Order: sequence, then C-alpha cells, then structure tokens
Amino acid sequence: MSAEQQNSERDGSRTSRCKTEVGLVTSNKMNKTLVVEVSRVAKHPKYGKYVKRNKTYQVHDENNEGAIGDQVQIAQTRPLSKNKRWRLVKILKRREA
Repeated sequence: MSAEQQNSERDGSRTSRCKTEVGLVTSNKMNKTLVVEVSRVAKHPKYGKYVKRNKTYQVHDENNEGAIGDQVQIAQTRPLSKNKRWRLVKILKRREA
C-alpha cells in the first residue's frame, strides 16, 4: 500500500475511490433515507439525438439533513439495507424557498 493510500485511510477520506454522483432529492419521507434522482445525458444509439436519462437511488442520511429540492452529492457504499447502497456525502445547494 502506498503512503498516499495510508494517509487517506487515516483521514477517513475514502470518497476518492468510491463512485460519486450529484443529484436532486425527490423524497425525504422515510427516516434516515432520501430518494435522490440522478440525471445524465446519453446519445440515442440509433438516431444520435441526446436524451435525458434519470435514475433514482435510495440514500442513507444519518441526521435527516436533506430536504426535497436540495442538490446533494452521494457516494457508493456497502449494502445498508435491501435497497440502500449509497450515502449522503454533502449538501451542495439548498432548495430556494
């Protein structure tokens, strides 16, 4: 193991090796869980037009910080429940009231 990897593990900043995504919170009705929609743009295989694709993830939110409409960064983690494999890293932008 290199010195950089050892230092990053001591700091607790393992997010560099984990997959991260940015998305919008669509639901916060469950306890300690958010539903986050991640959008991406993909090229249609036949017609070549760019099409918007959405995917929803259930995200672990330990302190119930997220609100509907917030832009958040999430990271992949070990399975936490049947559907939760992502955790909340930070809230990038709060919803405008």
